[in-house]
Amino acid sequence: MMFPRLVYESFRHQPRRKLLAGIAITLGVAVATAMIAVATDIGDKINRELRSYGANLVVTPQEDTLDVEVGGVNLKPPSDGAFLNEADLPKIRGTFWHHNIVGFSPMLPVNVKIDGEENDVVLMGTYFNKALRFGKEDFTTGVRMTHPWWKVSCGDGKPSSNCTWPDDNSQNILLGERLAANLGKKPGDMLDVSGHQLKIAGILSTGGAEDDQIVAPLALAQEILGKPSAVRRVYVSALTKPPDALSARDPKTMTPEVYDRWYCSPYVESIAYQLQEVIPHSHAEQIRQVAQNEGTVLARIKGLMLLITFAALFASALAVSAAMATAIYERRVEVGLMKALGAGNLAVSAIFFAEALLLALVGGIAGFSAGALLAHQIGRSIFSSQISIEPVLFPFILAIAVFVTFAGSAAAIRRAVKFDPVFALRGEG
Repeated sequence: MMFPRLVYESFRHQPRRKLLAGIAITLGVAVATAMIAVATDIGDKINRELRSYGANLVVTPQEDTLDVEVGGVNLKPPSDGAFLNEADLPKIRGTFWHHNIVGFSPMLPVNVKIDGEENDVVLMGTYFNKALRFGKEDFTTGVRMTHPWWKVSCGDGKPSSNCTWPDDNSQNILLGERLAANLGKKPGDMLDVSGHQLKIAGILSTGGAEDDQIVAPLALAQEILGKPSAVRRVYVSALTKPPDALSARDPKTMTPEVYDRWYCSPYVESIAYQLQEVIPHSHAEQIRQVAQNEGTVLARIKGLMLLITFAALFASALAVSAAMATAIYERRVEVGLMKALGAGNLAVSAIFFAEALLLALVGGIAGFSAGALLAHQIGRSIFSSQISIEPVLFPFILAIAVFVTFAGSAAAIRRAVKFDPVFALRGEG
């Protein structure tokens, strides 16, 4: 009964010192909990944020030749080369990682003649928000999912309900804003495109080559080209994990066990490989700049969070060390009396470590609760979604709290067990 009473009396007679140490532990553990929770749940959320910058995979015909570009201008006629079959595209929902595929949009560029222009203009056929079916699953996909920066307006830069995205089954088109300005056209006007009278549904602004093009439903582009079901390329937006040593390996050189692990990991390379499996005669590859930037951003954010966690825990350990050193120095007479009555170094250190353990558990529980709230707040304010706190994190956080507390207390406790009882009872340190 004496041991628990000594621990209790310590807390009763030094509440301020213990409170300061407890607050230090709580704050350090709260930051660590929030950072660890966000870091372990951040991959998909950052990937979803980065998907707003466009697709990270492109699928082209296997027989297709390389595009020839000079100064950023594609010199190859858009209708040249082989084609993919539109009927194969819903099979993308049959890949192993289909739940990670945010959307896909086929592209079919066609050179067309329009009234008021001597040179050919590119008409780009695509899906806007196409309803498709694979097996028993209904889904929608198109550029509104894979190219979210595309904006439709009435030509004055302001979105309007009168200027809308065309229906994928209609004969309506979007006119790039620079092309619309050159032609003096506005939404509602009719445009002669290679003998087809098409209605302009809205003015498209992308900041890219599309501003000088016509964007139309894929079926309309196929009709003008005279090639039903033809698709030139498919842009795919997929949630992937950052590259590592395994992702860069050639699947042909892998053992069956390593291949299964690679195939069942959402690397951009493995998803590209699976796209090639379901779309016959295709070649899929990552859009390098997008994919590499995603991995770099994710690695840097996780590194920053790890640095913040270590800094918070180090500051917490320093604060605990200062509080415990002061508390033990104030109790040097008590330590001297215990040693004079025959208490050994182990017994004295056990009392202080018991106090530290109690502080660690209380501070760890409070810090975990505060950290969970902080993680949820970070999720809502930055990612507009909930950060999930895994139950397995709780014992891990308690272990961190105990380690930090013991690390901060060790030097002070070591000094306490070395007190000479004679000098201690005199009040000398």
